[in-house]
Amino acid sequence: MTVGLNHYLAVSGLLFCIGLAGVFFRRNLLVVYMCIEMMLAAASLALVAFSRFRGDLDGQVLALLVISVAAAEVAVGLALIVAVCRRGLKPTVDELAGMKL
Repeated sequence: MTVGLNHYLAVSGLLFCIGLAGVFFRRNLLVVYMCIEMMLAAASLALVAFSRFRGDLDGQVLALLVISVAAAEVAVGLALIVAVCRRGLKPTVDELAGMKL
């Protein structure tokens, strides 16, 4: 049995759905943050799978762009989480919504 495009897309879709459910149903900032990263990883996996299926490098170049956006998101997201924790608040989504910088 060979692993085809459908298998890659099924795993990518499953990862994206798990990440989306985590963003909607969780209140902890770290968990929401990790779920957003999981959704970006699912998008990268789909791009690389399409690139491999087509036989060109366009999808892999876009996956590198997604990875660079994820790296920038790491810096901003962790800075927000540290700012919430320094104020002595619990790192929840509700505390971040009420925070005025």
